[in-house]
Amino acid sequence: MPDQSLPQAPPSAAQDAPPQAPADRGLSRRALLGTAGATGLVLGAAGGAVGYAAAPPSATPLSSVGSDQVMFHGKHQPGILQGLQAHGHLVAFDLTPGSGRTGAAALLRRWSETARRLMAGEAAAHGDTDVARDAGPSSLTVTFGFGHSFFARTGLEERRPVALDPLPAFSSDHLDARRSNGDLWVQIGANDALVAFHALRALQKDAGGVARVRWQMNGFNRSPGATAHPMTARNLMGQVDGTRNPKPSDADFDRRIFVPASGSADPAWMANGSYVVVRRIRMLLDDWEQLSRAAQEQVIGRRKADGAPLTGGTETTGMDLEKTDANGDLVIPLNAHARITRPDQNGGAAMLRRPFSYHDGFDADGTPDAGLLFVCWQADPLRGFVTVQRKLDRGDALSRFVRHEASGLFAVPGGAAEGEYVGQALLEG
Repeated sequence: MPDQSLPQAPPSAAQDAPPQAPADRGLSRRALLGTAGATGLVLGAAGGAVGYAAAPPSATPLSSVGSDQVMFHGKHQPGILQGLQAHGHLVAFDLTPGSGRTGAAALLRRWSETARRLMAGEAAAHGDTDVARDAGPSSLTVTFGFGHSFFARTGLEERRPVALDPLPAFSSDHLDARRSNGDLWVQIGANDALVAFHALRALQKDAGGVARVRWQMNGFNRSPGATAHPMTARNLMGQVDGTRNPKPSDADFDRRIFVPASGSADPAWMANGSYVVVRRIRMLLDDWEQLSRAAQEQVIGRRKADGAPLTGGTETTGMDLEKTDANGDLVIPLNAHARITRPDQNGGAAMLRRPFSYHDGFDADGTPDAGLLFVCWQADPLRGFVTVQRKLDRGDALSRFVRHEASGLFAVPGGAAEGEYVGQALLEG
């Protein structure tokens, strides 16, 4: 699990401001429904003097968490650059026999319209279940990608990117083929669990007879506002996880994360897109929790309390990789996870991590089935994920405490323009 993570988005100003009565400009149908019954009649004068009529009901605005909205249309698909959401679903679909390119195009058109509506806080166009009826958009994002097998099933092999070649095998792999890969991949994230589930159910219904679910994984992160100030997320090992995630403000961010719009070896339909690696990484928590805090910090190379490097400072302080202790030993061991995953230790390789934690119950012996739904974005997975994972394979101290149990690589095209659907340049070009 490379030492990179997307910083949590700061709470919106609406959390600190007192509620304001909305102006007459439009509340959405869902906002009205969500506030109906929560308002009362306000008397026009103190004591309800005769001759004063009751004022019209005033609607209570949605909370900041519920009202936060991400736009569906844009240069890049949603769900890549946004902050970590509290709830997520990752799901892969396989096209049914005979669906082909025509069926896939119709499906992506339906999916894109459903995603646009739900991300705006609207109901699905057909057969809405009302699960999210009382909620706002809640930072919902829906992201679509294509797996290696999609291109053969749709007769588009000649348009499959070279970067989508299967990932190599790694020593930490214990992969379950039934929970890996797939023709189509969907990522759903939201800050409300019902909003996320509502989107999952709507997209599954949209698939109809064109595609069937291959696998699904459910994840979570810390809820917005649960900490006193925005901070890097913690994983289920209790570690601050993701300090060195690349930031959009970095000069080379776009080059590392997104396929350029022109001059790329990738097919033109991938312009402004990215490649996502998805791994279900089980954490062997019973073994990890037997270690002392000091031993855990040696494995990672950072302090558990605040994520600062063992060489001192704060979370964002640079590591002193040459610093030694009184015995002449390196303060940050050679096999420490944070040392090995540094871009400057991997030829500049970097990826944007946007993971979810998961817990799927317990094995028969009481061992927790829990860990990380690792999701990372890069312009070239061979130079991003593969480079770093190969380095981890050669001697990461953390490797004895994790097991990679499922894997997938998907091509995620750029965002859809107004009036278009995701993947249209591939399926209709």
